[in-house]
Amino acid sequence: MVKAGEYEVPEGLYYSKDFEWIKIEGDKVRVGITDYAQKSLREIVYAELPSAGTQLKQNEPAGTLESVKAVSDLVSAISGTIEEVNEEVQSKPEILNEDPYGDGWLFIVKPSNLEVDLVNLMDFDKAVEWHKSQSTGTS
Repeated sequence: MVKAGEYEVPEGLYYSKDFEWIKIEGDKVRVGITDYAQKSLREIVYAELPSAGTQLKQNEPAGTLESVKAVSDLVSAISGTIEEVNEEVQSKPEILNEDPYGDGWLFIVKPSNLEVDLVNLMDFDKAVEWHKSQSTGTS
């Protein structure tokens, strides 16, 4: 884990510019929101997540997060079928603020074309640079 500006960026993940991370776990992918996202939203009070069996398409809406500040779309980082949803996030959305890279994961996806989707995501090094640019307001 490194700090990029004020944001934590763990190694071993891929990142989207829509503030999601993915972790490859065998033939499945775990998806969550970044530290940047949870800090930007501040106090998350509601999470509307898709259900198991839902087909996702990369860069298309996959749910919403509501905070005391705003309602934000969750934009899918990858394409595939949702196999499991983190029910705890739906009953205790504050877990997204407390542990976005651990217990605050959103769902597990069986990707349909992971190699193609990864081309559109940032690896760790690119993500660190991107998060630093977000901290300084440059892109």
